[in-house]
Amino acid sequence: MMDQARSAFSSLFGGEPLSYTRFSLARQVDGDNSHVEMKLAADEEENVDSNVRGNHASVTKPKRLNGFICYGTIAVVLFFLIGFMIGYLGYCKRVEPKAECERPSGTESLSPEGTEPSETEEYFPETPSRLFWADLKEKLLERLHNTEFLTTMRQLNEKTYVPREAGSQKDESLAFFIENQFRAFLLSKIWRDEHFVKIQVKSSSAQNSVTIVGMDSGVVYLVESPEGYVAYSKAATVTGRLVHANFGTKKDFENLNSRVNGSLVIVRAGKITFAEKVANAQSFNAIGVLIYMDQSRFPIINADTPVFGHAHLGTGDPYTPGFPSFNHTQFPPSQSSGLPSIPVQTISRAAADKLFENMEGDCPSAWETDSSCRLETSQNRNVKLTVNNVLKEIRIFNVFGVIKGFEEPDRYVVIGAQRDAWGPGAAKSSVGTTLLLELAQIFSDMVLKDGFRPSRSIVFASWSAGDFGAIGATEWLEGYLSSLHLKAFTYINLDKAVLGTNNFKVSASPLLYSLIEKTMKDVKHPVTGQSLYRDSNWFNKVEEFSLDNAAFPFLAYSGIPAVSFCFCEDTYYPYLGTTMDVFEELEKKIPQLSKMARGAAEFAAQLIMKLTYDLELNLNYEMYNDKILSFVRDMNRFRTDIKEMGLNLQWLYSARGDFFRATSRLTTDYKNTERTNRYVMRKINDRIMKVEYHFLSPYVSPRDSPFRHIFWGSGSHTLSALLEHLKLRQKNNSAFNETLLRNQLALATWTIQGAANALSGDIWDIDNEF
Repeated sequence: MMDQARSAFSSLFGGEPLSYTRFSLARQVDGDNSHVEMKLAADEEENVDSNVRGNHASVTKPKRLNGFICYGTIAVVLFFLIGFMIGYLGYCKRVEPKAECERPSGTESLSPEGTEPSETEEYFPETPSRLFWADLKEKLLERLHNTEFLTTMRQLNEKTYVPREAGSQKDESLAFFIENQFRAFLLSKIWRDEHFVKIQVKSSSAQNSVTIVGMDSGVVYLVESPEGYVAYSKAATVTGRLVHANFGTKKDFENLNSRVNGSLVIVRAGKITFAEKVANAQSFNAIGVLIYMDQSRFPIINADTPVFGHAHLGTGDPYTPGFPSFNHTQFPPSQSSGLPSIPVQTISRAAADKLFENMEGDCPSAWETDSSCRLETSQNRNVKLTVNNVLKEIRIFNVFGVIKGFEEPDRYVVIGAQRDAWGPGAAKSSVGTTLLLELAQIFSDMVLKDGFRPSRSIVFASWSAGDFGAIGATEWLEGYLSSLHLKAFTYINLDKAVLGTNNFKVSASPLLYSLIEKTMKDVKHPVTGQSLYRDSNWFNKVEEFSLDNAAFPFLAYSGIPAVSFCFCEDTYYPYLGTTMDVFEELEKKIPQLSKMARGAAEFAAQLIMKLTYDLELNLNYEMYNDKILSFVRDMNRFRTDIKEMGLNLQWLYSARGDFFRATSRLTTDYKNTERTNRYVMRKINDRIMKVEYHFLSPYVSPRDSPFRHIFWGSGSHTLSALLEHLKLRQKNNSAFNETLLRNQLALATWTIQGAANALSGDIWDIDNEF
């Protein structure tokens, strides 16, 4: 038939043999839809290599047919077929990359059009067909079983790398070691970026001190010259009455009424961060803060153990707020509003006991603290606090390694760990860095040797200056603020992943809840063998990220879904932030440390695989419907107050309804989409990736209010701040600001509406009835 068609086509144009169009239907190796290939060829052209193009029927010299009508009929049919094939091929090239239209899936590692292999292809040569999920998990478990986590932990806790305060020679040495390890693992790309940041350290010429001053005699009694310190404290000397404020929470200060005004306060470590304790004290007009670790909460801490921390109510370099600290940036001098204006100092428990000897009034039994605890200094005693910390500019390195994805290499999950530590940092940084290194090697081996082909890229990141407030991670986010939310779809934090054995706790973006639940069902507790999924109501117990968690700026500053998890106990791990955070104490505290590290690695690895295995992005955007509905319910409790101000909640209800409809429409689009269609799946994934980002309030400056997320951020733009302001109207109407409340309600409403619009897709898809 082909011979006859060719002859007829030739006859129509004068009977001379011309080039013809050859086409074939070749089924994909993996059973997907057939594809069409079409090209011009001379009569004598040989068949195309069947390994790349598929088998083609050979073409022989045609015989001339009699009858012009037959020629015409065949020509019409031929033109119809040619038009159909051209249209089909054009569609294929619009929907899928050219290389995918031209070759079967079994040859994906070949370079198109005879070009040199790319960097990814050089590291990831041709491998067997895509692994089934069950086989992939089996490969993972096999490699995890053969990994010696404790060997790496011990290596990181050698004297070569301990202690490793940010910017020190040992911190840099560890950075270069991690970089060399990434190279040895044959990752696709390894690089590092450097930042020049300001940290605060103890003065080498003047000591910090805590003394007791006799008001009548003027005698000065030195309590302690502490070895530990609090970074970003105000350098100053203050003297006044000392008042105990329990943990330093807002409620603790409210219970003290006016007794804090003009006084120093002493607070226990725990419950909230040092920075939050200081901010609360400052808001109640305290003039200075002392922080100690009491025996009831930290019974195994030595009485003279020094304690370290920071007082910046934020993350990143506080002297480059909102912009990156690259060396070429030349912004005018500025500082974060989260820096304290009062001096802060940590003291040992022994020093706290000496202060209590000069105080009176038993601490409330409800505090459940040491029997030596006292409420305030006696009338003839004052306490003098001197802080002489100084600013120091240092260079820090963040180290990165990436395994490039095979389908969407420009979309990536980031997995990171803090590298630095004030002291040995065994639990605080060595565990996370160990997990980071071992996971990088495991995934690289799975790609190179086991046939794992992640659809999206995996970025491994080692951060510096984490002890000073996630500086390394935040500066990197600030450097790429305009683009990272379009590329990075999840951050997995490995810091402090193993602090115990009994409990498994998670902090995460709601978009990751469903994925986390599936992973918990798949992973067994490394010691008990029971599933990590033991409570169907677990997501109601998810804790918000604390300010000292590196995942916090990813979510609240950049709008990137983030997760942090740990195997831990009900009580706080006692050695964090102290010189007792050594490997020997960690191993003594957690006898099954090797198994627990393996369990943490398995949980993180399964999360990574679930996020990169399929074309669809496994983020549950519908979870925010519940969060918005919960906020609306809380607002309904204040309907009377809102009505008295001449306002109503109708627009908020409408915005909430639009967000619900947008998620429903996206779910419908997803269900009706052909899952193998990469072009359409990418568009849907891009819509999903915008959800978290569009909950960053567009109405506040990232420099003035860096944590713009209306659910998880901080500032007057957040939904929690709006609710607190409404409560203030009922408790203290004189302090209530109606104009501020009107702005808060309007901006919250429009931020939710904007998130709904972004989720809906193109502008013509938005049902604009708001």
